[in-house]
Amino acid sequence: MTTPCNIAARLPELARERPDQVAMRCPGRDGGYAIALTYAELDRRSDAIAAGLAARGIVRGTRAVLMVRPTPDFFLLMFALFKAGAVPVLVDPGIDKRALKQCLDEARPEAFIGIPLAHFARFLLGWASDARIRITTGARAILANATLADIERAGANAGPQLAETQPDDVAAILFTSGSTGVPKGVVYRHRHFVAQIAMMREAFGIEPGGVDLPTFPPFALFDPALGLTSIIPDMDPTRPAKADPRKLHAAIAKFGVDQLFGSPALMRVLTDHGQPLPTLKRVTSAGAPVPADVVSKILSLLPPDAQFWTPYGATECLPVAVIEGRELVTLRERTEQGAGTCVGRPVPPNDVRIIAITDEPIAEWVDVALVKGGIVGEGIVGEITVAGPSATDLYFNREAQTRNAKIRETLPDGSERIVHRMGDLGYFDSEGRLWFCGRKSQRVVTPNDTLCTEQIEPVFNTHPDVRRTALVGIGAFGAQRPVLCVELREGVDKNEWPRIQTELRKLGEGFVHTAKVETFLRYPKAFPVDIRHNAKIGREKLAIWAIAQR
Repeated sequence: MTTPCNIAARLPELARERPDQVAMRCPGRDGGYAIALTYAELDRRSDAIAAGLAARGIVRGTRAVLMVRPTPDFFLLMFALFKAGAVPVLVDPGIDKRALKQCLDEARPEAFIGIPLAHFARFLLGWASDARIRITTGARAILANATLADIERAGANAGPQLAETQPDDVAAILFTSGSTGVPKGVVYRHRHFVAQIAMMREAFGIEPGGVDLPTFPPFALFDPALGLTSIIPDMDPTRPAKADPRKLHAAIAKFGVDQLFGSPALMRVLTDHGQPLPTLKRVTSAGAPVPADVVSKILSLLPPDAQFWTPYGATECLPVAVIEGRELVTLRERTEQGAGTCVGRPVPPNDVRIIAITDEPIAEWVDVALVKGGIVGEGIVGEITVAGPSATDLYFNREAQTRNAKIRETLPDGSERIVHRMGDLGYFDSEGRLWFCGRKSQRVVTPNDTLCTEQIEPVFNTHPDVRRTALVGIGAFGAQRPVLCVELREGVDKNEWPRIQTELRKLGEGFVHTAKVETFLRYPKAFPVDIRHNAKIGREKLAIWAIAQR
């Protein structure tokens, strides 16, 4: 019998091959890591839950919202839903409540699985009102049809579970972080997850048996398929910038963690703490460009043979390209002179191409060449596109957004594929490296120029009193005035702003693009950032603030 295309298909194999290896450890209420699941336990218990869910009507194709904290319950439920062929729906819990309701309404879930607080919010705020199946992780079935314990008991004797899922079957709906608007539900098919696993294993040289500290919980779902042990950190996953580095170091030392994933904000936490990380062999950071000084500091804390990877991608397509930290450091000067941020070379077998900038939908790839300006040449900034096995093909119930982000391409052999428009601007250099210049929606278009955030901000970020900057545009698109919002470093006296402003202006005069920025505004507090990685600057909010300063 052919093994179904399913991210959970590897779990029974690992349960047979290494039943006693710990698949994951989670912090308990006492702050320790007493809660652990072996591969055998994760496989057996997720089988029982999958059977119990099926008995309640959560079967192949059923959309089920999952609002559970990163505890064993979350991972057991995710693998149970995959095994059942159901479609988990994941939304970042920290987003604006109105946006959250819109996301859940769009997903049209038939089931709602959550912690007691999530069920209370569902009842009070009208979330997912059509969800007829309601399951709580609480001890009692308050505002729910059953508890998770009830579900697991009901399926305890059912035996192995794995639906005959096909590559094109919908596997999950994962909402974007919403850093540039209301989050969109990305439709993941089973082949997308399977491809991601294969591409990451190859790109980073991941082998079974390692110990991973994934500080972004959804990434922990990849670990069982890769044969890794996950140590779920004792931190609020929605606030990586506020993580306690002492707790992270304690977990790394106690369990011999050799791999770590975290956002640039979490990398900053570790570098500011400044303690060596002697057991780590591989560190990966994504979600936004990693500042050059953070890359250098992280490398100084790692063993000489350790690797620091910064993959480039998005919820809609990951990984797209990747670069190792040491190469990134060698390119730091170019970044600080306005070249953008190098994100490395495309991950095979991705086909990454740069097209002329347009905000219009492109239905067919032939229109790129015939109508929209074509594929641009080396060194020319355009929109980054990617076709590959992990490139998703639509947003759930968002037809307009799907049209804007997806291009249908007919290949010479007559087959078709989807090309995803990343919504990012960039270019290829003479060595085949991809450079990221900023989000397309955040570019500033003046009567004479198009200015990209990542070609402007790094120049000004070199000022010793500046923590970070953000380029925004004021006025009508096409006639915008570029404004640089500035967040000073902690402890810098605001009365020093006139001096700093003069120095920033002089700094900008040294480069073509930055010389075009004439207005500098000191932002009085920390910049707004995304809720997922705490790293993407909320430039849309800063633009509204900047307009009010006139």
